[in-house]
Amino acid sequence: MLVTTYKKLQQWQTTREQPPVTDYCLQQPTRRTFLGLTLAGLAGSATLTSLSACSRQTAPAAFSIDAWRKAEAIRAQVVAPVFPERSFDVRDFGAKADGKHNNTQAFAAAIKACHDAGGGKVVVAGGDYLSGPIHLLSNINLHVAEGARILFITDPSAYLPAVFTRWEGMELMGYSPLIYAYGQTNIAITGKGVLDGQANRTTWWPWKGGAWKGGTDWSMPGVPTQDAARDKLMQDMENGVPVAERMYADGAYLRPPFIQPYACKNVLIEGVTITNAPFWLLNPVLCENVTVDGVNCISHGPNSDGCDPESCKNVVIKNCLFDTGDDCIAIKSGRNADGRRLNTPTENIVISHCKMREGHGGVVIGSEISGGVRNVFVEHCEMSSPNLDRGIRIKTNSVRGGVIENFFIRDITIGEVTTAIVIDFDYEEGDAGKFTPTVRNIDIRDLHCENAKHVFQVRGYKRSPIQNLHLTNCHFKQVGDIGILEQLESFSAVNVTIKGAEFKV
Repeated sequence: MLVTTYKKLQQWQTTREQPPVTDYCLQQPTRRTFLGLTLAGLAGSATLTSLSACSRQTAPAAFSIDAWRKAEAIRAQVVAPVFPERSFDVRDFGAKADGKHNNTQAFAAAIKACHDAGGGKVVVAGGDYLSGPIHLLSNINLHVAEGARILFITDPSAYLPAVFTRWEGMELMGYSPLIYAYGQTNIAITGKGVLDGQANRTTWWPWKGGAWKGGTDWSMPGVPTQDAARDKLMQDMENGVPVAERMYADGAYLRPPFIQPYACKNVLIEGVTITNAPFWLLNPVLCENVTVDGVNCISHGPNSDGCDPESCKNVVIKNCLFDTGDDCIAIKSGRNADGRRLNTPTENIVISHCKMREGHGGVVIGSEISGGVRNVFVEHCEMSSPNLDRGIRIKTNSVRGGVIENFFIRDITIGEVTTAIVIDFDYEEGDAGKFTPTVRNIDIRDLHCENAKHVFQVRGYKRSPIQNLHLTNCHFKQVGDIGILEQLESFSAVNVTIKGAEFKV
């Protein structure tokens, strides 16, 4: 079985041609270097004076207008899958809604019967269903009705045998995600029900281990952690060990993602509430045409990212709530050697009408972005929490590398946040590699922030400044300090105020 699986997956393991960089008719203003400017403390002044280190630049109208036309084209292209009008109730296949009976086989039987009949809806209704991993097939809509819950078994052995998966942007044979699909077309998870991973301080989460950079210590006495396996997996990746030989399930302590469609087309996740995840909540990988609509992502464990599209094309995320222990939305494209080997960017992402509460970041790109990210559009979102660390965030370094370009944000309301805008080239390992990142073409318009300790943490490299960062009609009301702006090229701020005073460059 392992050999067969490996052959089936070889198409994803070859080195791909670098796709062309396209700016979609975005016009770049004349470049001037904006270097080494640190503005901490200036927000306390009665008036913000012009900054002599940079001339004032204005992004041309086409920079934004043409881009948002592209966003509308993406939205029109991403069409949710439609399923035949036939239903298969899991209770007809032996499922029991008592929260105790193991329904893994009943789910598998209902999904197979529906698939063999040509597709339709697999219905989960009327109580609590305990289950191990659920593997979706083409033309299946797993419908979790309001009032129903799927409670996932916390015994790791239930998620064996190992499947081909990604973990922190690295390919491996690992524990099955709680809901998984590989190479399928037209799949969905819908309904108003609840998907509960049942992870907590005694199940799954202790594998995270001790505090990292002053963070939470999730460890438990006598419980092994992921540390050794994570280090070994990184080394295997850098050494080019074939994925089929990277066995990291039983005994490795790498927590599985909650929902991971892998190499799938036409994916819909709609309406459900996802909670108590072992690891990342929604992680489509190498997928095309993905819709995430009206999903509640509520999980406060370690690495509880809400939605992480990774090496995907054409993704719409809308009307969702994120209240998470890590980034709310984090756009990724593979880590380090694996990201460069697959060389598949995440591109054409539209995020709208979402709410972000707790999290390390509201809308984030990185840090696993070695394959690149381009054409990301964010509009009409609200963010606020005393525990929201950052609003808009890009995180990378010279170990990750990658090209991040064409990031457009408009009509964003931030209530309370630690830092409003972050572009960080010094994440995790910092400037310790030979893959210098490129970040360019970022346009932020109509962003209103009520309360931030810092406005900016924006810092490129001298050899690779952040290019074409433009702010228009952005207002930061209560501010501790302006923060940091370093190593930029072609930066503009038009009708931007901080504590009521005009911010000029």
